[in-house]
Amino acid sequence: MSERAAGRSPNRLIHETSPYLLQHAHNPVDWHPWGREALTKSRESKKPILLSIGYSACHWCHVMERESFESETIATLMNEHFICIKVDREERPDLDEIYMQATLALNHGQGGWPMTVFLTPEQEPIFAGTYFPPADRWGRPGFASVLTQVAELWRKDPDGLRSQAGDITKQLKQSMQVASPASVGETELDAAAGQYADEFDPQFGGFGRAPKFPPATGLSFLLRQHHRTGDAQTLTMVTKTLDAMAAGGMYDHIGGGFARYSTDERWLVPHFEKMLYDNALLARTYIEANQATANPEYRRVATETLDYILREMTSPEGGFYSATDADSEGVEGKFFVWTPDEIRAVILNEEDAKRFCAYYDITPAGNWEHKSIPNTPEPIESVAAHLKISSVELRETIERVKPLVYAARAKRVPPGLDDKILTAWNGMMISAMAEGARALGDSRYLEAAEEAADFLLRTMKRPDRGLYRTYRAGKAHLDACLEDYAYLAEGLIDLYEAGAHEGYLDEAVQLAERILADFSDVQDGGFFTTGKDHESLILRSREGPDGATPSGNAVAASVLARLSFHFARDDFRETAATAIRVYGRLITRYPRAFAKSLCVVDLLLRGPVELALIGSPAEPGYETLRADVNRRYLPNRIIAHHDPQGPDPDHPLTKGKSLVQGKAALYVCRNFSCQAPITEPARIEAALTDQA
Repeated sequence: MSERAAGRSPNRLIHETSPYLLQHAHNPVDWHPWGREALTKSRESKKPILLSIGYSACHWCHVMERESFESETIATLMNEHFICIKVDREERPDLDEIYMQATLALNHGQGGWPMTVFLTPEQEPIFAGTYFPPADRWGRPGFASVLTQVAELWRKDPDGLRSQAGDITKQLKQSMQVASPASVGETELDAAAGQYADEFDPQFGGFGRAPKFPPATGLSFLLRQHHRTGDAQTLTMVTKTLDAMAAGGMYDHIGGGFARYSTDERWLVPHFEKMLYDNALLARTYIEANQATANPEYRRVATETLDYILREMTSPEGGFYSATDADSEGVEGKFFVWTPDEIRAVILNEEDAKRFCAYYDITPAGNWEHKSIPNTPEPIESVAAHLKISSVELRETIERVKPLVYAARAKRVPPGLDDKILTAWNGMMISAMAEGARALGDSRYLEAAEEAADFLLRTMKRPDRGLYRTYRAGKAHLDACLEDYAYLAEGLIDLYEAGAHEGYLDEAVQLAERILADFSDVQDGGFFTTGKDHESLILRSREGPDGATPSGNAVAASVLARLSFHFARDDFRETAATAIRVYGRLITRYPRAFAKSLCVVDLLLRGPVELALIGSPAEPGYETLRADVNRRYLPNRIIAHHDPQGPDPDHPLTKGKSLVQGKAALYVCRNFSCQAPITEPARIEAALTDQA
């Protein structure tokens, strides 16, 4: 930031709570937040809107700010000709979804962030792009040139641009319409697995070419598919990808957790920002893979990822922060990379430092821009053999000295923290923590999930019992979207199934009812992104395919399906099936794009195994039964539990069920028809083999 900019009065964004918006509060641009004031000003001044959408951890958003939004010359052009609006895409997924579709339509399928969209005062898109350099270069038009050209076109022919924008808006509305519904079944499940196989990279794992994004939801689907079919290649796609991601530099070997994506095909060089949602989704997938394969490395990665969230991404109130930046001191990745000399300065024992560098590929030449991103290209056994020591000794060295490296790294200038708390992303992490507690047997994760859930239910509830989307610095605001309700509801179901009290399940039912009341498309089926009383925008969007996260429609269907089996709610089950069928024709054409929807299909087709655990927590017999159940991979399951020392149960699956001769018991059921109760863990394997 220039000295002149630093001394200037802040613009209207200074009153916002989003860290991303606050980053722009001292720009010379007269930024407005999206809202009535800016939209009215555009209409009254007859100036078009310049809408800039980005997010806090976005590297190129920072670049465009430094190059263009801090330029007095460019800011003058922006202020003179446009009403400039800055939006945090993570707070406003409704706006991001609409105008990303416009950007894709106007740029032959190319989109991304920062997203720059020019709008009429009626909010309809005229022209759009992503990153613009300040001047013409790299085959891209300079931002100053774009501003001048759009302003001149608006001055000469505003009616013509309005007509063009109207046509684009009409096309967007048509693209949001769904075709007639179609059934989805095992054929589509197999077709999706086939598409994954066609795009699988057998050398490095993952699907397609670089850049590679972590396909957490797809891997979760493939684990289900393997469970259903027993196909060995399907499991190989999962394990190869999980192994490669965990070994690569996209995984933070020093502090735990995953970066957003890998810029190369072998998962070595990440884009260094860390997103809460990626780590929630990946932690859960590694937990599932550990259950399915008993590979202890998957347990380690899941544990380190959840521990990273507890240590660095959890607020004092109990909610989870959104992201950390890619840049530190204005340099991408600086916080995360090392040289051998830096390691030797931390690990004073020369032999220990040598072993650490050998295992984590930290070399004098470096593996990225003359420094080294820690990664593990060779198995620990191979590195140990090269060092002429045992793998046990090498593992002991790594575990002993890695805390020293972490402590030294913590003294560096850290990447920026986006400390806003988003309902949807917190719902995802509640799910991951709950599953971590259940499957890994660590009560810290259950406590964290409960604290986050309690915080959201206390803080993010609107006076009308709806939800807010975002919270920061003591303020919750902005109406929640479909994904907020759906992800929180799914997290609460997982929390109950992990052993928390039944009140969380009741809250999930209330959220599901709200989804039906506020988000249902009563004409075509499925769900809109925004509620019926949401701010009026140029269209009411909806999403069927998954994106960086599973689609809100699919997660809402998952919630309804799971609750339908918990409470024998046929209305929930039918609505869930309809929400999937409405995209049936698209699923048939592009099944891989609907991984979460296909997980719901698998559940609805097969139905869950119903598990009722009766006993008192902490009682050895009960805990033994529960641990045996929880270590197993049971993707289609519902779990209910009841402590006979507590009040009478409300859950249909636990009513009428009791201890057996004073012993804790497991009831294995389907359609609420149960086998004889089990009190000995040795009998669980046979009972679940018949049912799961």
